[in-house]
Amino acid sequence: MFKVLKFIVISVVCLIIMGASVLYGFSSLFAPPNMDETLIPDAASQFYDINGNTIYTTLSEERRIPVTIDKIPKHVQRAFIAIEDNRFYEHGGIDYRGTARALLSTLSGHEVQGGSTITQQLAKNAFLTHERSIIRKIKEAFIAKELEHKYTKDEILTMYLNQIYFGQGAYGIESASMYYFNKHVQNLDIAEAATLAAIPKSPNYFNPFENPQESKKRQELVIDQMVKYGFISAADGNAAKAEKLVFSTTHKTNSDPRSYFFDMITQKVIEEVGADALYKGGLKIYTTLDPDMQKAAENAMKHLPGYYTDGKKLTQPQMALVAVDPHTGYVKAMIGGRGQDKFNRATLAVRQPGSAFKPFVYLTAMQNGYSPASVIEDKEEEFSPGWKPQNSDRAWHGKVSLRTALVRSMNVPTVKLAQEVGVSKIISNAEKMGITTLVDSGAYSDANLAMALGGLSKGVNPLEMAAAYSVLASNGMYCKPIALLKIVDREGKVLYEAKPEPKRVIDAEAAYLTTNMLQDVLISGTAGGMGIGRPAAGKTGTTDTNIDAWFVGYTPDLSTAVWVGDDNNKSMNRMYGSGAPLSIWHDFMVNALASTPRTGFSNPGVAVPPEPEIKQDDKDKDKDKDKDKDKDKQAPATVTTDGNANQAPVVSSQPTKKKRSMKDRVNEIMGKPVVSNQPTPRN
Repeated sequence: MFKVLKFIVISVVCLIIMGASVLYGFSSLFAPPNMDETLIPDAASQFYDINGNTIYTTLSEERRIPVTIDKIPKHVQRAFIAIEDNRFYEHGGIDYRGTARALLSTLSGHEVQGGSTITQQLAKNAFLTHERSIIRKIKEAFIAKELEHKYTKDEILTMYLNQIYFGQGAYGIESASMYYFNKHVQNLDIAEAATLAAIPKSPNYFNPFENPQESKKRQELVIDQMVKYGFISAADGNAAKAEKLVFSTTHKTNSDPRSYFFDMITQKVIEEVGADALYKGGLKIYTTLDPDMQKAAENAMKHLPGYYTDGKKLTQPQMALVAVDPHTGYVKAMIGGRGQDKFNRATLAVRQPGSAFKPFVYLTAMQNGYSPASVIEDKEEEFSPGWKPQNSDRAWHGKVSLRTALVRSMNVPTVKLAQEVGVSKIISNAEKMGITTLVDSGAYSDANLAMALGGLSKGVNPLEMAAAYSVLASNGMYCKPIALLKIVDREGKVLYEAKPEPKRVIDAEAAYLTTNMLQDVLISGTAGGMGIGRPAAGKTGTTDTNIDAWFVGYTPDLSTAVWVGDDNNKSMNRMYGSGAPLSIWHDFMVNALASTPRTGFSNPGVAVPPEPEIKQDDKDKDKDKDKDKDKDKQAPATVTTDGNANQAPVVSSQPTKKKRSMKDRVNEIMGKPVVSNQPTPRN
């Protein structure tokens, strides 16, 4: 039935398009009266914060340097034809075969493909808005036919290459060539041409300065297409892929920490209404940025240490911070790095989470009959051939409650718990909570026990981690992150508007019990002593090699993820989630919430069981006594880590922290600050 329906839909659409082409003689009725000039004056667009105050104004003047076709090498022309419209010289403005193929691919559930030719793209960019409607598509088709009638193929290609947008205010191939490679278009080689041809599909996402990995992937796709259609040889293609590109260093870097946020909004606006509308349309763009919280985030960067400067002249380590409102999904503050480049680590960096992934395991357990008081045994165990994970303190603790295991970030109980509840359930929960980077099938699937300790095939990004933890803050309700609220044109017409759409993804009881345990992390756990004077919960995370360090924490009103790491995947030595990430998070949250009323987490009616009285076996007691004797023979020291597998312990000369009383723990959970003169452990 579905196949028949697809055939009918495709047939109808093709008949409509072909019928429209029969009316080609009337195409001049749809064409603009002055196709060679623009009548509407350009105007800058303005960004507004959550309070309606102007925070950014785009450049209204384009960087455009027109060039003639004889100045554009054949391999540059063919790079764009290969990726955008390989039948450019065969069709008459509308590629019926390509349109049908794109529709079939889309309806078959494969990758969504576009069917627009280069001529149609020129018609849209030069004369129409990016409104998504059948009327606009019909106009686009008629204008494309008129363009084909009025101009030669070389003239159309020249206009197209001088018209398209390459990001950062650069319009046209010559301007882009100068901006990215500091050379004229006639001097571009195949690799450079393919890099530029990769950009127009999504100027910010495929921008080599902002997202080098995705830029490289698409550049190689362009090269493959050039080889496929016989534009270059396979040998030339392989050489182009292997070429080490040298980019221009004359472009301006970010000097305003907010520019990471602005770039993200810019990309979203371009996707919705097009680059021309953004840079020439005088738009009013309303965002979710909270200026006070953003300032608090920028001030918290003072806790970020600087170890060295790498070959790209970037200070390492870098950092990212994202703060999300759990009730709306609004992105209230964002830091994407030190401001030395344009790569937004808050949204584009996919990094290993370490123990910050453990709450997904315990949440799943809460959904499957466990409670914080459930007991699990911590002992040496081989979970797969050759894999015997260890706790960070290199010790076994016998029987422990799930609360203790999570608060102290024990590895072995976490893996055992994941084994008992099922890895597929854990992955499913993480995906429901907004984590999109997990691999749930194939040779590199995350459906294995290492996932429980944050050992993922790809990793996670800070924006999605902040949104996922916000599900716990809101007792199981997920709101997709929103940064762009509304786009309004110069006539006051709303072109785009986003509204929160909260949906239940986790039952309230399980979410609350997980939060209840994570509150203890800030009292007596791996982030002990770093409470913020109001009910809060969170989790540290550090990878084995100290390349990535996290703290993700939340209150009922704000969920914030902080990541610190080395762009070049070098070890940060003794950098842990409870170090700089926790300090940044603590400083930010205290100041960001200073004017927000103090509220507690809402109990949905679940009874929180008290900690169980656990009696260890006699053999375990004897082992503990032997360990105590060994410790007495050593100089007094405290081993503190955040509980990652096989992570080297950090030895501190600080006195051992006294165990908190149950009264203190209950007071903190109820929202009463706990005051202690004990030193804060750094793990």
